[in-house]
Amino acid sequence: MVNSLIIASTNTAELTLLPAMATRHGCITGATGTGKTVTLQKMAESFSSIGVPVFMADIKGDLTGISKPGSLSEKLRARLEKLQLSEPRWHGFPVTLWDVLQENGHPLRATISDMGPLLLSRLLNLNETQEGVLSLVFKVADDHGLLLLDLKDLRALLQFAGENADTLKTQYGNVSSASIGAIQRALLQIETQGGDRFFGEPMLAIDDLMQTIDGQGVINILAAEKLLNSPRLYSCFLLWLLSELYDQLPECGDRDKPKLVFFFDEAHLLFNMASPALLEKIEQVVRLIRSKGVGIFFVTQNPLDIPEKILAQLGNRIQHALRAFTPRDQKAVNAIAETMRSNPQLNVKQAILELSVGEALVSFLDADGTPGVTQRAFILPPASQTGPISTQERLQLMQSSLVAGVYDQAIDRESAYEILQARAGVESTVGDSSKTADPADATDTGVLSGLGDLLLGSTGKRGGRREGMIDAFAKSAARSVGSSIVREITRGLLGSLLGRKRR
Repeated sequence: MVNSLIIASTNTAELTLLPAMATRHGCITGATGTGKTVTLQKMAESFSSIGVPVFMADIKGDLTGISKPGSLSEKLRARLEKLQLSEPRWHGFPVTLWDVLQENGHPLRATISDMGPLLLSRLLNLNETQEGVLSLVFKVADDHGLLLLDLKDLRALLQFAGENADTLKTQYGNVSSASIGAIQRALLQIETQGGDRFFGEPMLAIDDLMQTIDGQGVINILAAEKLLNSPRLYSCFLLWLLSELYDQLPECGDRDKPKLVFFFDEAHLLFNMASPALLEKIEQVVRLIRSKGVGIFFVTQNPLDIPEKILAQLGNRIQHALRAFTPRDQKAVNAIAETMRSNPQLNVKQAILELSVGEALVSFLDADGTPGVTQRAFILPPASQTGPISTQERLQLMQSSLVAGVYDQAIDRESAYEILQARAGVESTVGDSSKTADPADATDTGVLSGLGDLLLGSTGKRGGRREGMIDAFAKSAARSVGSSIVREITRGLLGSLLGRKRR
């Protein structure tokens, strides 16, 4: 049995979090400047110390100090004396730095296909009609084995769908040119915000987030200072990551400690303007990911930022001070007082307004899964440095990390863009009657022009009858008997068209 994690202390008792109960999830809430970041750092250290990897976003750039030992300040000395606590054993923890924008950490990438139409629609802020068109385009790609890896792949397939809307309509439904244009404009906006660097390969391998060094869990820190300028990209990336964890990890049942603990800072960005379908997906992941051994802690200012159905699933609660200056704030204070387990010796509602910096109301689950009585306590100081490391220290950390060199170089393999570009180039060549073609070139053309037949059927977008793929292949093969080069080209093209994906 793994020892309990000491997170906070009153004048008379220590408040501990049971690792086995971490997969029942939790939240850290409170107004700006009340100590949420230090609480987050302390909890990440605690999980790392028992061999549990952690993933968390660094919103303010302060959390990289967790890689270095801390030191005693006068302010901290006074707090330790007040709580009658001994000085921490100062030390750093293993850290891997990540960055979607590829500036202050190892690159984090996902493919368009893996992101899927639901999250991508959220990212692009599409309406219901536009979301339907995007789902249609994904269906076309799936049916014809076209890999959607990066933004240019999606752009190319959207253009193709728009140009061939009449032909696609009979099998897939209406393709609105206005919706295609709106999606293309949204893609351009995301590209200017750095989304082009996020989509592509090599894609993040989940196992790389779940590593240990010398018995300590690696703390994965996402550089998010600039990423928050694109809040939809930030929230969609983290939702994608949660979905990947849920999809890829095997069922493991109850464990004495989690496989991974996921801290979701600025959690309100998840739920702002989210569609009912997306909210349902988030709720499902939060409810079921426990069986995969993953614990989720939402970090936000106000508990009302979290939908009620999800908040009800968060058993471990740390509530820092709130400022009740508005009716909404007062409503939040009342809601918290009603949802936290009462303590006959504590006025929870009044205490929320009186808490000092670093002080919190704490209620952790006991071994039976019952919320503990709410206690007013001070969060214990971290053993690592509070505050950021230098740029040079960051570079050294990246060079010595377990994934150094694994994701640094982008890969651009053949996918939808290249296949559709080849088709467009060949069609323009065929349409130029003044061009004299070599017989070998005609062979290549016959094979390549079959791409349109595979995607659209044997009827072109103007209604003219084309040769079918089989006829085109037979004629080109007859014209090139004995040509091993042409045979190899044919095999390669058919392999791409029939969806033999290289993963």
